[in-house]
Amino acid sequence: MNRNVVGLDLEKSIFHLYSLSAEGKSVKKKMKRNELLAYIAQMSVSLIGMEACGGAHHWAREFKKLGHEVVLLNARFVKAFAIGNKNDFNDAEAIFIAVSRPNKRILVAKNLEQQEMQMLHRLRQDLIYQRTALTNRIRGFLSELGLVIPQGVNQVRKQLPLILENAENGLPSLSREFFVEMYAGHSKLDKLLPSYFGASRQY
Repeated sequence: MNRNVVGLDLEKSIFHLYSLSAEGKSVKKKMKRNELLAYIAQMSVSLIGMEACGGAHHWAREFKKLGHEVVLLNARFVKAFAIGNKNDFNDAEAIFIAVSRPNKRILVAKNLEQQEMQMLHRLRQDLIYQRTALTNRIRGFLSELGLVIPQGVNQVRKQLPLILENAENGLPSLSREFFVEMYAGHSKLDKLLPSYFGASRQY
């Protein structure tokens, strides 16, 4: 194996690196987050393998700026090369072995624009999930009080204000306050979606 192949196990604050020396001996390095980039910068041009996990795309961009080749690997692919008990250096060695294989399961490192778009889509999904959950909660609570709203976000938008305005429907005062707050939260989620993803789109 080429000594300029590196397996890097990523963590939030401590990183573990595995490679081979020119003599074929194991080289293991452990370093803090603020030490990593400086260490990689002083290495000769290398093939650096990492699992495609949180932070990997950021580090891939930084290492490529320094002239290194970076490969992101599927974690399931790497797992097949694990040796011994699970620990950070063994994980780094497994990455080293995996990135050295000819048939690698490679994931393409995202640029900043691609990462931003991915974050927007995830945020959109999360907001829609929150709104759906709140819609179902409102309908469920109302049904327990004998007030039934048909399924759907639009039904809550239309029907809940009418229920809150009707002083003769038997809705208890404390419950009415709760529903006022839930409706405000529902409306806020309605406003957040187009503000993040374009007012012309409907959610």
